[in-house]
Amino acid sequence: MAPSSPAFRFATVPVQGAPAQAQGAVVLWLLKRHCSLTSAQLVGFYLSLSAASLVIASFFWWQGAPLVMTFALLELLAVGTAFVLYARHAGDAEKILLQGGQLVIELDNAGRTERAEFSRECVRVEPWHGDGSLIEVSGQGRCVRVGRHMRPELRPMLAREIRWALRAGC
Repeated sequence: MAPSSPAFRFATVPVQGAPAQAQGAVVLWLLKRHCSLTSAQLVGFYLSLSAASLVIASFFWWQGAPLVMTFALLELLAVGTAFVLYARHAGDAEKILLQGGQLVIELDNAGRTERAEFSRECVRVEPWHGDGSLIEVSGQGRCVRVGRHMRPELRPMLAREIRWALRAGC
């Protein structure tokens, strides 16, 4: 994928020798969570945290305070549970693809993928409730809300960009 086209702020358009606005071109909006740690980094951090905590708890166990080990294990269990919940949603994303006469939306949430396809002639793109709310894409009896991974003040611009792409025949 190429960087964003001058006509698009949030979308990418593949470079295939043709202009980005040519009929049948693919326009992709990929909205992902911004996570500071990868899964491997998270596991490494948790293992180092566990090692440090267990070394300290072992020292106190050896000094005659066995309850410190119990609380250290409870702490590691709680932190491990929080990290698992974090890791489940670290890969969440929304993919909006406009190709030819189809608008395809894929929502990845905690490893589960939902897909909706709309005909470009029958789709509406509007704010769900008002300014800054999620973007509602509806048509043909289906409705999908996107924009969870964007700042609320940028959602109206994304909705305008998608509407423009649908009208322009990208």
